[in-house]
Amino acid sequence: MVDDRLPRKLAAIVYADVAGYSRLTGEDEDATHRTLRDHLDVIAATVESHRGQVVHYAGDAVLARFDAVVDALASAVAVQNALRSRNTGLPDGRRVEFRIGVNLGDVIEDRGDIYGDGVNVAARLESIGEPGGICISGSVHDAIGNKLPVDYVSMGEQRVKNIAQPVQAYKVLLDPADPLPRAAHEAPVALPDKPSIAVLPFSNMSGDPEQDYFSDGITEDITTALSKYRWFFVIARNTAFTFKDQAADIVEVGRQLGVRYVLEGSVRKAADRVRVTAQLIEATSGNHLWAERYDGDLADIFAVQDEITRAIVGELAPQFLSAEVQRSRGKSKATLDAWDLVMRGRAHLWSINREDNLEAERFFEAAIERAPDSGLGRSDLALTYLWQLIYGWTDDRRQTLRRMEVSAQDAMAADPNDDFALAVAAFIKPYEDHAADGVELARRAIAVNPNLALAHTAHGFSLVWVGDYAAAIDAVEVAMRLSPRDPFMGFILATAGITYYLLERYDETERIARRLIMEQPEMPTGYRQLAASLAQRGRVEEAGAVVTDHILRLIPGHSATESGRQLPFGRNERARRHWLDGLIKAGLPE
Repeated sequence: MVDDRLPRKLAAIVYADVAGYSRLTGEDEDATHRTLRDHLDVIAATVESHRGQVVHYAGDAVLARFDAVVDALASAVAVQNALRSRNTGLPDGRRVEFRIGVNLGDVIEDRGDIYGDGVNVAARLESIGEPGGICISGSVHDAIGNKLPVDYVSMGEQRVKNIAQPVQAYKVLLDPADPLPRAAHEAPVALPDKPSIAVLPFSNMSGDPEQDYFSDGITEDITTALSKYRWFFVIARNTAFTFKDQAADIVEVGRQLGVRYVLEGSVRKAADRVRVTAQLIEATSGNHLWAERYDGDLADIFAVQDEITRAIVGELAPQFLSAEVQRSRGKSKATLDAWDLVMRGRAHLWSINREDNLEAERFFEAAIERAPDSGLGRSDLALTYLWQLIYGWTDDRRQTLRRMEVSAQDAMAADPNDDFALAVAAFIKPYEDHAADGVELARRAIAVNPNLALAHTAHGFSLVWVGDYAAAIDAVEVAMRLSPRDPFMGFILATAGITYYLLERYDETERIARRLIMEQPEMPTGYRQLAASLAQRGRVEEAGAVVTDHILRLIPGHSATESGRQLPFGRNERARRHWLDGLIKAGLPE
């Protein structure tokens, strides 16, 4: 059988075309043509000096071929640098900029011309490039390696016209001002073993360069605040600021910096008001996970900056962890590492019911077994025991307390400055009748991370049981303000509710209790606080209905005395009797 196919040859192809040629000729045809003619002369001379051949011209386009791919890309870079220099100083209507595509592939040589997919791909790459820029194929990128002192940015796989398979494309960085000054031939930075984030410089949208200090300040403050969360890996401020004033590709940012998440935002100032927007993006996929907008009055600009930073971090940290929980759910059990196991466990821990709590306990124990030398899972395991004490899910309170103590001590031994471990340990102290020690541990946690809502909750919880109710309210209000969507919001509200009750502010207790019921409808704490506060205000019939319809439904055979045992009143017999009195008035058996 005779092979009648035309012969093919591997070649490096450079395809250059003028960006916006029709517009330029419409504005000034003669001037554009003169500039184009000069540029084409430069291109021809440059191609020849790099051992290439101009195959043909097509109006404003140039097709050239090279035997060596290194020569092809070196020629393209030299062309763009030369044309950039020639365009400098020209008015907008006279600047003629070329887009260049470079490909390595098979071509058909016939009658002094070249054809085939190798040429077509180069032309398509040119069409998706930027004016004054170069776009290369994956075959060129792989063949060049580190043979030329140029950097690249991956543009991902591109579907281009009349080419069946997607084409891997890269942008060539021609100028230090281009984004991501890191060579694409370098391997992507590996993701760390904990959730990682880069806070990109917030954009100043005010139109006033002098306002950069505010947007930069917001960025720095958020970076600093997030870095205090010891389970986050946060890219340093100096590295993140290399992306300032650049429209960076988020997926490429994640690849280059080795982070799973990116936070970006903008600041817009008008008169005496400022608006800040922020959005969290999963860098591995480009999916938007969360976005929010904040407004402030610039009467005290630094106070506004602090308040907006607290608001963003308070919203962001729980969203960050929730995203990690969802990510871990998408992995098979065989591939779960210790962090994934902790995230799986937290999803159950946050539900605050007996069955989920047992499941959370199993996940945390598995995480500890997987990483015995780290603190992962130990503080969380202590919280499962705390829930058992608070909600009466244990038949042996002494043994549960002992397990809680050991888990918390192990967590602090692994890292004495772990804010989360310190906060969890603070919750335990009131149950040991050492609430004052709990206050001190909570203060240490806050000193390490002032933005950790759980630390402020632990502070408030410990203050309740030393009898400083007013300070306890202040502490839990800080926690609620810091993290209004906190996964532990049920526990924060429960702490606020009992404090208001002991202060005899029963209307506030009712308000908090109803909110707690909305947050956790299957959690008995909100119903007990609601029933007791209603009864103390003389609304005994309503309180009785809460006892019958909800408390005894959730905990058959429950009593006021048992409820009193679930809280660490210690030697404060007056507070204990006050709590039991409200429940008994509501109709709960003594």
